Amino acid sequence: MPIFVKTEIIKKEFITDNKLKKKFVDKHILWIKELKKAGVNVKSGFLVNEIKEPGAGGLLTLEAKTYQEALKIVKEDPMIKNKIVDWKLSEWIDISK
Repeated sequence: MPIFVKTEIIKKEFITDNKLKKKFVDKHILWIKELKKAGVNVKSGFLVNEIKEPGAGGLLTLEAKTYQEALKIVKEDPMIKNKIVDWKLSEWIDISK
């Protein structure tokens, strides 16, 4: 099944609002857990620099039959629904087969 990758960066106006970020990250984590319960192969996390400082954005991978199916799933992410991130969805093509 194809693998899709969503990358995201928190919008500048939300970077310093840690309380708001935590609220939506917590909602995002619950959303991921629900996807997993529904059988979706999904992984999500944030990116850090060489000294483990966050701020480089987030990354989510998921398996879906089509780009449209992946897009439909990703658009339900609370971070996206509440417009606190800039994001992009791409299909990942494995060339190592």
